[in-house]
Amino acid sequence: MASLTDSWELEGITVPNRVLLAPLAGIGNWFVRLQAQRYGAGMAFSEMVSSHAIHHGNEKTITELLRLHPDEAIVSLQLFGQDPDVMRSAAAFVAQNTRANVIDLNMGCPVPKVCKTGAGAALLKDPETAIAVTQAAREGSGLPVTVKIRSGSTKGDTSGFELAHRLVDEAGAAAITFHPRAATVHHKGVPDYDLAKELAASLRAPMILTGGLRSPQEIQRVFDHVQPAAVMLARGSLGNPWLFESVLGERADAPERDEILAELDWVMRSAVEHLGEDRGARYLRKFYPWYLQLLGSDRTTQDALQRSESVVQARSILGISQLSAVA
Repeated sequence: MASLTDSWELEGITVPNRVLLAPLAGIGNWFVRLQAQRYGAGMAFSEMVSSHAIHHGNEKTITELLRLHPDEAIVSLQLFGQDPDVMRSAAAFVAQNTRANVIDLNMGCPVPKVCKTGAGAALLKDPETAIAVTQAAREGSGLPVTVKIRSGSTKGDTSGFELAHRLVDEAGAAAITFHPRAATVHHKGVPDYDLAKELAASLRAPMILTGGLRSPQEIQRVFDHVQPAAVMLARGSLGNPWLFESVLGERADAPERDEILAELDWVMRSAVEHLGEDRGARYLRKFYPWYLQLLGSDRTTQDALQRSESVVQARSILGISQLSAVA
């Protein structure tokens, strides 16, 4: 039986371990990916990026969402869209203008504004388009293309299981990331790990498992039961990059307060580098609660940080010594 610390192959790419950072919508930018890799993630996936925005040359998409840091190792850029020609164009742009190692296609997002365009989880109901989009991404990029899907559209539906096989057998998907929950339940309920185990055993490509994986003990138990090629950490790693070290057996103790504050300071400086002082200060408001939960901070501190208008002010609230801003 494989270990989480074992390396594995993804269409010619050697991934150093089996613990990955999941694509996190609105969150998974370069510094979130780099942070996960600093703490041991074998591979990191970007937040989902619109293929239409890339195809039409949207400046913010290209300069911010497709930005990779020089220190990032193995990175997959996740795209979404339902038009094969547009996906082919976007995938070609990614391959030619970034150093991404892999392209991932999101066919599992249940958010209505994505599904109403025919993308995301809507493709579970349109397998022929899903296959065509996957083929187009491969043709356009020449990179390994993986696909993230759900088990089905509604509770009890297992159409994603069949689609996973077709995406590998007919469209040449290099791997499938499987979230064994229905799209309609979003992140609620217990994932169907038995179905995931059946898929891992029957798929002619690596299967990456995601969904409901939060504690090191639970992750190890599910990994042993399902036996996927790898697991993805998502919400459980927000504000807790030390989870990667724990899962990989490199850490036994929880981080101390000073370590948490130092890491949060690194995140704050990175946000300023990425977005500038003003936008970075606003963007960081979604990050503070994750770290404050580990710190055990009270509601007063939470509220003060949500009202903070600058990173300097936020550092003062947290008691972090002022460090020079990142240029």
